[in-house]
Amino acid sequence: MRARHRLGKFLLRHGRRSPTATKAWTQAHLTWVKSAVHCEHAAQEATLLDYLHEVEHAAERITRLEHAIDEAVTTAPVRMRAVIEALQALRGIALVTAVTIAAEVGELSRFATPRQLMGYSGAVAREHSSGERTRRGGITKTGTAHLRRVSIEAAWAYRHRPAVGAALRKRQAPVSAEVKEIAWKAQHRLHTRDRRLTARGQWKQQVVTAIGRELLGVIWAIGVHVESESGRVKSIAA
Repeated sequence: MRARHRLGKFLLRHGRRSPTATKAWTQAHLTWVKSAVHCEHAAQEATLLDYLHEVEHAAERITRLEHAIDEAVTTAPVRMRAVIEALQALRGIALVTAVTIAAEVGELSRFATPRQLMGYSGAVAREHSSGERTRRGGITKTGTAHLRRVSIEAAWAYRHRPAVGAALRKRQAPVSAEVKEIAWKAQHRLHTRDRRLTARGQWKQQVVTAIGRELLGVIWAIGVHVESESGRVKSIAA
């Protein structure tokens, strides 16, 4: 994204705008940049080529790493694979986000309550209380920043009305009915909370942070359920 921003802002500064029918960062858009965009000065041309190369390099790196993640998931323990699969039943959470959560947290059942997972992410409010006085501020940010970032990023999906699109339906196909029910209830609960906080005049970032924190509670519920089911199946098999 940073590489794209650099290239995009460079093009805007020099008055280069893509054809109206071309969507940004598609293959057609990049082809247009390579073939139709040129600068008069050598230094500017070198900068353009460097920015373009960085966009392509980042895209190739993402593709390579996503392929490595796919391979890593296939060799992960059965219990972890089950959690990764189940978390993708949630709106806003696909494979990379689910793998990130599993890698950052480990076993979700090691947290006795969802509040502990929220605290582990650093997404809970800091508190300065003394006696009868209670004062709370912004989030602590003292936990794992990666977990906090992906949960808040996923929370943006709950601005939209509850729905199960084609991509989400495909991700939900292999999971149990119990997990699907938790995910569906989460859509209604988080969307409603988003609307209420927005109606109260809260800033967008404050709202999405609150939704991300509550989403961690849903993630905990699904993880604990799947891990307990996996343990029960393993015991029966033994």
